[in-house]
Amino acid sequence: MSRVRHLFAALGFCAGASLLPAEDYEMRLSKRVEEKPGQFRMVESVEKWNPVETAVIVCDMWDLHHCKNAVDRAVQMAPRMNALLKAARKRGSLIVHAPSSCMEFYRDHPARRRAQSAPRAGNVPEGIDQWLTWIDEREKKAGYPIDHSDGGEDDDPQEHAAWAAKLKDMGRNPRAPWTRQLDLLEIDGEKDAITDNGTENWNLLEQHGVKNVILLGVHTNMCVLGRPFGLRQMARNGKNVVLMRDLTDTMYNPEMEPKVSHFQGTDLIVEHIEKYVCPTVTSDQILGGAPYRFKTDPRRHIVFLVGEREYRTRETLPVFAARYLSSGFRSTFVYADPEGEERNRFRGIEAVKDADVLFVSVRRRALPEKDLKLIREHVQAGKPVVGIRTASHAFSLRGKPAPDGHAVWEKWDAEVIGGSYSGHHGNKFKTRVWSLEKAAPFLGNGTPLRFESGGSLYINTPTRPGQKVLLMGEVEGVDRAEPLAWTFSRSDGGRTFYTSLGHVSDFEQAGFNEMLARAVAWCVEKPEGQ
Repeated sequence: MSRVRHLFAALGFCAGASLLPAEDYEMRLSKRVEEKPGQFRMVESVEKWNPVETAVIVCDMWDLHHCKNAVDRAVQMAPRMNALLKAARKRGSLIVHAPSSCMEFYRDHPARRRAQSAPRAGNVPEGIDQWLTWIDEREKKAGYPIDHSDGGEDDDPQEHAAWAAKLKDMGRNPRAPWTRQLDLLEIDGEKDAITDNGTENWNLLEQHGVKNVILLGVHTNMCVLGRPFGLRQMARNGKNVVLMRDLTDTMYNPEMEPKVSHFQGTDLIVEHIEKYVCPTVTSDQILGGAPYRFKTDPRRHIVFLVGEREYRTRETLPVFAARYLSSGFRSTFVYADPEGEERNRFRGIEAVKDADVLFVSVRRRALPEKDLKLIREHVQAGKPVVGIRTASHAFSLRGKPAPDGHAVWEKWDAEVIGGSYSGHHGNKFKTRVWSLEKAAPFLGNGTPLRFESGGSLYINTPTRPGQKVLLMGEVEGVDRAEPLAWTFSRSDGGRTFYTSLGHVSDFEQAGFNEMLARAVAWCVEKPEGQ
């Protein structure tokens, strides 16, 4: 690379584009903070990253693997990964290709020579060339959430035997058949680097002034975490490192504990990383659109839109989703700031485009017009909506005008929720909750639901056509009971489930959680006759 191009890169200019500084990445970092022993809260923060100070490391995206399913999944996500690399490269980020044990194939490649010729940094960390099994004693004590002691192969035994025979016929070692990186990932000989060496990788990062590192590739529970260029080494040695969680895959066999699906096993490893190693991000934060999803992942996609501060659903809903939905749904959480200028902005709301179910816990927000349009399109397509508590007045400002460029949906309650919200009884009154006979399919073993909610009783009478009431509630001293949960058949043909419950104490009730989980499942069931 010429001295002039080095200068442009150092100044944040995009090669091949106009000589303007590259736009910062707006990264939404997800991590889990331990508040009490064993109790974690999901936290999202937003950081601006200078692309020129950012590197993307591609871990072990080999051409072949001893597990056929692992190869199939790598091939599936490679086009999205390549698009990410091209976008990051164009904005000035360093791309490091790290197909371990394949350096001989790239012996004469200019990207390989670039890694080898990087000047030795004055701060090479001790042990950077070693596999790092645990980042610290805390992670070691927690251990892995999945058992991959069998190697993690999830092939059908007969298919696996046939695959091993094919690899042998190709002249490959069936246990280690890789020789190069998957050729679906482009390597730019003028800009990229190739290395599997911890010192070489560190020298490159220091030479390019890299502060931020994005790790993607395979396999999350093994190489991505443990390699000399992996998450643990980067985090332990001071790099601002993240896992791109939608462009990764695990080695996990669902026959092993905790005996969940392969894709749910990946989610468990991602949670482990967010708890003990580093935050995670998704590819849409650079590419736009929605996060990547494997076409072979059978789970439905549920997008949680969370924008309220009184009921702490930022904390309760991720726990609910992990415990009750993870076997059948892939969850994406989209948050708005509780207060301030950003309270109407839901970063990552583009995920709604890919949602099978939209779960709303929002209170009185006026969204940018294009963002509210995404929600309208979801509804108009007849897709399911689930709402709790303040969702009845999610996009209403009580008749006040929206800020410039923003929009409200004052008829959202009537048209989508199917309610008649007009306020609530005093917070000092506790709500007595009971189920009606119609609620039986939504209750665990059909057992009637009765408990006392810590939240005030919402006023939602009269009922509306298309509304099927499941729960009722009352407060002492008030003659009229109010509907607390219902299903609603919308005019667009879609299904809605809503409950005005959702207080923190409600999520301590097993029956409430089970009802909510069954309601989400009901939303995606095909109506009779279809």
